[in-house]
Amino acid sequence: MPRAIWSGAISFGLVNIPVKLYSAVSRKTVRFNQLDGRDGTRIQQKRVNPQTGEEVPYERLVKGYEISPERYVVVEPQELEAIEPRKTHMIEIEDFVELDEIDPIYYDSGYYLAPDHATVKPYALLLRAMQEADKVGIARFVMRGKEYLCAIRPQDDKLVLNTMLYADEVRDATEIQELDDVADTAVSDKEVEMAAQLIASLDAEFDPESFHDSYREKVMDLIERKAAGGMQLEDNLRRLANRVRYRGATS
Repeated sequence: MPRAIWSGAISFGLVNIPVKLYSAVSRKTVRFNQLDGRDGTRIQQKRVNPQTGEEVPYERLVKGYEISPERYVVVEPQELEAIEPRKTHMIEIEDFVELDEIDPIYYDSGYYLAPDHATVKPYALLLRAMQEADKVGIARFVMRGKEYLCAIRPQDDKLVLNTMLYADEVRDATEIQELDDVADTAVSDKEVEMAAQLIASLDAEFDPESFHDSYREKVMDLIERKAAGGMQLEDNLRRLANRVRYRGATS
């Protein structure tokens, strides 16, 4: 059963609709730990001062922003707290825009918005109104001390929230030199027609279930086979040790 990671309300105009936020993504990345190859012991990461070799305790750590090589501006926790975004439990919609006006490159993480049990009707009303208008709400909200820009869009019988990148976080494509020549490259109508025929030959409806992370599946299969082999080896060694002890006791 998924758990809500944030609760508050969608706000626009004089309307407040209580909602809960659920992550729409469950990452399946295979994570490895670093071990000592001699005995399989997990390695510990330590905070060490490279000049003294001394391990630095957590309470002595401070935050520093590098402004030039080996030059840092130290910022105190209370200084950051003083400028943190105002903590509210509101997703404040500022604009309603057309979906196709948003370049997908601005989307970041995806979440589901769910209503409280007592406020299903206002939620359903907003959902239907947005579907009828074919609009997406652009909003801001604060979660875990950070302010997010987000898009709220209707999808079937639910509202989906996507956190978004700010404009200065999206790299300008003109910085990529290899793209400079694309606009000036001439292609013939016949070449375009052939390319269009190839595209048409691969035309299909998108089915996300048909795509799998084959590398991750192979890695997990390798781990499971090695784990099973390791357990089998441990069982064989345990049986052998028991036989040796039994023979020693009866001799």
